[in-house]
Amino acid sequence: AKRHITVIPEIEMPGHSEEVTSAYPEISCSGKAYTDYDFCAGKEATFTFLQNVLDEVIDLFPSHYIHIGGDEASKGGWHKCADCKKRMESLQLKNVDELQSYFINRIEKYVNQRGRQIIGWDEILEGGITPNATVMSWRGTKGGIEASNRGFDVIMTPTDYCYFDYCQDPRKQESDEPICAFWGDLTFEKVYSFNPTEGLSKEAASHILGAQANVWTEYIPTNEQLEYMIMPRLFSLSEVQWSEMGNKNFERFSDRVRTWGFDMLRAKNFNFRNKPAVTQE
Repeated sequence: AKRHITVIPEIEMPGHSEEVTSAYPEISCSGKAYTDYDFCAGKEATFTFLQNVLDEVIDLFPSHYIHIGGDEASKGGWHKCADCKKRMESLQLKNVDELQSYFINRIEKYVNQRGRQIIGWDEILEGGITPNATVMSWRGTKGGIEASNRGFDVIMTPTDYCYFDYCQDPRKQESDEPICAFWGDLTFEKVYSFNPTEGLSKEAASHILGAQANVWTEYIPTNEQLEYMIMPRLFSLSEVQWSEMGNKNFERFSDRVRTWGFDMLRAKNFNFRNKPAVTQE
C-alpha cells in the first residue's frame, strides 16, 4: 500500500487444483487422491471448502478484486461423476460448460456477499458468463472483445504480447537466452506494438481496464532471471497503457529506454536484457 500497489490474490478453481484434491480427496469426483485435476462441482462439500478458503483470503487481502481462475479446467471427471450428473439434472444443465458456469456463478455470489468482485480467465465466458465478473483475456484478445462488447470489464493479457515467460530472441539456434517456458518470439518492440483496444468501439473500449504482463516461473529459478525476463519489456507494456495509440513512436521510445531507462536499471543493479530489439520477418 505504501507503494500504491494492490495485490490481487488468485485462488484457482475449478481446475488447476490437483494439489488440493490430493490433500482433500473428499472434494474430488473420484474421492481418491492423485486422480482428479478439478474440484467436484456436484458435492456441497466442495463449496463449503472453497467458501472457507475464500473467507481466509478475503480477510488477508484488502483488494476489491479476488481472482478465482476458471481457466483450463479439464472437466473430464464431471462427465462420469454421479454427483455432477445429479447436479446437472436438477438444474437442467445441458453440458459440463454450463456446469462450470454454475460453479463460477455460485462462487461469484459468495464473493459479492463479502463485498468483493471476481476476476476470471476468459474460459468463464463458456457456458454463460457471471453477472458482475471482470474477464482476463489470455487466449488472444477474442474473449476480451466479446466480453467488452457485452458490457463487461476486461483486462487484456494475450499470450502473443503479454507473456513475459516467453523468450525475447526469435533467433532460436544462436540465441543466448536462458531456458524459457516457451520460445515465444516476444521482443520488447513487439510488446510496444500491442493495442489493447484494437477493433473496439469507443463504448466497448471503455470497458478495457488495462493490460497485464504475466510471468509464469516454472522455468525461472532465480530472481536474477526473473528480472531479465521482465525488463525492458515492462517498459513497453507500461508505455502501451500510458500513451495514446496514435502518439506512439518506437524509435523515440527505444532511445529513451536505452538512455534513462537502462541507466536507472544499472543504478539499481537490476539484471536486464540490453541487446537491440530483434524483429524477425
